[in-house]
Amino acid sequence: MTFWFLLLLGLATYLMVQRSAVSITRTPVWLLWLVLMTPALLLTGWTLRYGIKQPPPPSLIIGSSIVCLLLYWLLFQWGRTAPKDKQTEPSDPPLQSAIHPTAEPVPVRPIEPTEESQLRNCFPWSVYYIQNIEYRPQAIICRGQLRTTPHQAYQRIKDNIEAHFGDRFLVIFQEGLNGKPFFVLVPNAQAASAVNKNKTEKLTRPGLALILLITTFFTTTFVGARIAGVDLATLKSDPIVLLQGLPYALGLISILGIHELGHYLTARFYKIRSTLPYFIPMPFFLGTFGAFIQMRSPIPNRKALFDVSIAGPIAGFVATLPILIWGLAHSEIVPLTEKTGILNPDALNPKYSILLALLSKLALGSQLTAKSAIDLHPLAVAGFLGLIVTALNLMPVGQLDGGHIVHAMFGQRTAIFIGQIARLLLLLLSLVQSEFFVWAIILLFIPLIDEPALNDVTELDNGRDILGLMAVALLIIIILPLPQAIANLLQI
Repeated sequence: MTFWFLLLLGLATYLMVQRSAVSITRTPVWLLWLVLMTPALLLTGWTLRYGIKQPPPPSLIIGSSIVCLLLYWLLFQWGRTAPKDKQTEPSDPPLQSAIHPTAEPVPVRPIEPTEESQLRNCFPWSVYYIQNIEYRPQAIICRGQLRTTPHQAYQRIKDNIEAHFGDRFLVIFQEGLNGKPFFVLVPNAQAASAVNKNKTEKLTRPGLALILLITTFFTTTFVGARIAGVDLATLKSDPIVLLQGLPYALGLISILGIHELGHYLTARFYKIRSTLPYFIPMPFFLGTFGAFIQMRSPIPNRKALFDVSIAGPIAGFVATLPILIWGLAHSEIVPLTEKTGILNPDALNPKYSILLALLSKLALGSQLTAKSAIDLHPLAVAGFLGLIVTALNLMPVGQLDGGHIVHAMFGQRTAIFIGQIARLLLLLLSLVQSEFFVWAIILLFIPLIDEPALNDVTELDNGRDILGLMAVALLIIIILPLPQAIANLLQI
């Protein structure tokens, strides 16, 4: 079993490095893979030598993880800064990040000599001293020296380009590998036209959103009845028993819906075109695969990216708290057994999560002891799933909400590195809590590169940085187990 687990972990780690790092660093993939796998290899070696009854010292795992993370970062950075053999510039951006995903792949209209003069005139020397213009199949890249604040430079140049070229281009301001920001002009496929106006009117599709919501209500009610212990064989003779699934259905739909409404309303505030929240019904498992919205226009800046991204987890978490606390207060205490775990709602051990343990103690008081597990009320199951949804979305990886948040806080390239570290740490955590293994594998297949905002250079204010760090802290207290010292203090 250990061999197959190590093999699967090794393959997953290699896939993660190959997919995310090979286009950014020239350090050999096998070397990065070996550094990442060292803690797991040490743990496996210890287990083979001393057996599972003698756990390894914490200093071995923690120390090797810290050293390997530092070594990985050094090797990664060394590969990024080493000189290239090719004739491309070190500051050339990856094509997928230079071309905004919302723009359709249409060819750039030729820039005539007179138009190039107009384009250069859009860059005042006191704002952004332009040095060269590069023509790509789907973009025009303008490089130079920034002479003022990023916000002032972007706004001034964007206004100048719109004055000369109208809505012909989307103006993107990105960070360069060499630390020098550059402008990208992308054909605006969403320019105002009669066709696009019709698309805008049909964008929200309220009928489809309502049908999916109603269908999800029925599927979650059906699953909720099973969670409540209803014998499905009695449904034909007594359909009223299906109503016992309503607490679960209403609780889960409320949490997921409020989460997505947080995104939707914030996007509307920033005048970002987006769909209504769409639920995904499923007649088994949880009753739904969740809900989502789609944004159909570029995000103007990192401030808007941060606000839209964090609004969902905050709104969903605020909705989760009262539902979870009420559900826990009406749950039953059962003794700990071998079947007790974090994914068993009939015998949940709350100590697998710091936040869950604190809320359980708050709701149940002295009833909850060190030898107790919780048989969750259906509404508590919905609240617990709300915590899981919040934690999953706050993972700082790629296009998850957490990935958008760290992108807005630290920039796109630093966010890619943070995403790699987050995936590695979750893999290591899955060695301690096997329930996270599937979660860790899912994160491996989420691309690390996030969509850039139009102004992807201007940094956030201190208030948003603090709020982002608080979101990271919330993620940590949801996924980390309760330390024994705190458990002893709370007598659980």
